[in-house]
Amino acid sequence: MTNTNFRCLVAALSFFAVTSGHAQEDVSDLREALNELRGEYEQRISDLEKKLEEAIQSSAKPTDSNAVVEAGGRAIRGNTFNPSIGIVLNGQFKEFSERTAPEMTGFAVGEEGERGTGGLGLDHTEINFSASVDDKFYGGLTYALVEEGGAIVTEVEEAYVETLPGAGAPAKFKFGKALWTLGYLNEQHAHTDDFVDRPLPYKVYLNGSFNDDGIQISKILPTELYNEIGLGLFRGSDFPFGTPDGQGIGANSLFWRVGGDIGMNGTWRFGAYRVDGETGGRVTEEGTITFIGDTDLKAYDIRYTYAPTGNENSQEFTLTAEHFTRNENGTYGATGDEAFATAAYDAQTSGYYVAATYKWIPQARVGMRYSKMKNVDLTGALNDTAVDGQGFNPSQKTVMLDWTNSEYSRIRLQLGQEERSAGNNDDQIILQYIMSFGAHGAHKY
Repeated sequence: MTNTNFRCLVAALSFFAVTSGHAQEDVSDLREALNELRGEYEQRISDLEKKLEEAIQSSAKPTDSNAVVEAGGRAIRGNTFNPSIGIVLNGQFKEFSERTAPEMTGFAVGEEGERGTGGLGLDHTEINFSASVDDKFYGGLTYALVEEGGAIVTEVEEAYVETLPGAGAPAKFKFGKALWTLGYLNEQHAHTDDFVDRPLPYKVYLNGSFNDDGIQISKILPTELYNEIGLGLFRGSDFPFGTPDGQGIGANSLFWRVGGDIGMNGTWRFGAYRVDGETGGRVTEEGTITFIGDTDLKAYDIRYTYAPTGNENSQEFTLTAEHFTRNENGTYGATGDEAFATAAYDAQTSGYYVAATYKWIPQARVGMRYSKMKNVDLTGALNDTAVDGQGFNPSQKTVMLDWTNSEYSRIRLQLGQEERSAGNNDDQIILQYIMSFGAHGAHKY
């Protein structure tokens, strides 16, 4: 090998050695940087996991709603009790052709089943409180301001607790004082009705509505159609009962509802109901007529709705009908101007109504309703008394037009005629306003 070749070989080996050394240094630097980056991210992930665990533990701890916080020298107590509060104003102007309200022939009607007086007045104003108690229970309280005999009376309309869906209960439990499941209208508050007043069967048989103290158990069955069954146990202190006859269960109820769709735009629902109980004294007609005994009330309702456009908020037709039958076995007696001696009573009466409404634009509806009672002619000691039908059946005809600016405000004009006794046609004009503010619950079907 010549000197020249030897020098070239040495130079080449030196170059490769230097290059290899730099490459090893670069790899080492990259490994070190990668290890630092990995350590930094592992620390950050560890910190985030720690914070997440602390947040989970903090949210799982029960909060003390009465925890004391010192601020400005004052002790401030926290309060997580924050119910929804709503008020519904229901005012009316009434004009009647019969200045004195005619008595209902053959029926002893309660205070709230009476016609009332004319002129301007506060009819049925409500103050509502409601909230979820926890993840299992929901509660509601409704105070009603009602005009009776020219005076404003305050009463508890509802005060109940019910189980929430998903609470793990095998059925829905509702207990307290409530508007129970009985017919179509009874569960509804008065301001949600399609007409100013209730039809005759509700006035006669339920004094407007049945809201006794009790418990109701219901369950929606897992079927293709809507299927609901239920039962109730009650104190028996509210109309159509009265003074409980004893200290146990004074009344009980059963009901069944089924419904579904008709085509794309129609719905239907049918219901059957029964409430039965004993009363130690149901006082009616301003305390002059008293019934003692057993009352058995059966009801059937059917409701059909049709939305021509497929949107019930823009156009909707509704048809509702209910039929009631009451069997009573006991005694009737009366004091006062129409006094009669206590005598045995065992008879069946009935009543029904049919109502239709049509919403042609979102703000406006028109409605018609016809209602009638079927009396019974009595013989013996109760013949020709206030509870004797005397061959007459009271009836009621009603038309209404209402304008709804929003779900919180409605103005309604209603024209009607009631024939409560033979030859007494009471023509009626009622102008009503309903204004809601605060929390406003959804209305039932």
